[in-house]
Amino acid sequence: MAARSKARKRALDILFASELRSEDPVVALDRAIEAGEGPTNDYTATLVRGVVEHQSRIDEVLTTYSRSWTLARMPAVDRNVLRIGVYELLWGDADVPDSVAVSEALHLVQDLSTDDSPAFVNGLLGSVMRDRASLVQPPV
Repeated sequence: MAARSKARKRALDILFASELRSEDPVVALDRAIEAGEGPTNDYTATLVRGVVEHQSRIDEVLTTYSRSWTLARMPAVDRNVLRIGVYELLWGDADVPDSVAVSEALHLVQDLSTDDSPAFVNGLLGSVMRDRASLVQPPV
C-alpha cells in the first residue's frame, strides 16, 4: 500500500473513531502524536486537520450532493471517506490529481463499507469533481 493510501486510511481511522466517541479529531490526533502512536506520514495530519477546518462547508457540500441521503443516514465510514474525498478535491494538495482522490476514496469504501457504497461515493465525488470550480468559492 502506497504511503498516501496508508495516510488516508489512518486519517479515516481517526475521523471515524473520533465521531463515535464524540471527540474532536484534532485532539485525538494530537494525543496519538504525543503518545508516540501518531501517524508516521504527515499527510494523515494534513487530512484530519483539513477536514476539521472545512467540515461545515464539506458537510454542506455532501448534503447538497447526496440526493435523498442525510449525513446522519449515511454509514459512518462512507460519511468520513466522503469528507476526506471532498477535502482533497476542494482544498487538497495540487500534486494529488482529482481522479486519484476519488479512486482512493473508492478503495477505502470497497474494503470497509457496504456493497452499495462504492457506487454512491463515486457518484457523489464525481459530481463534486465536476462542479469543483464553483464549490471552492464561498456560498453567496
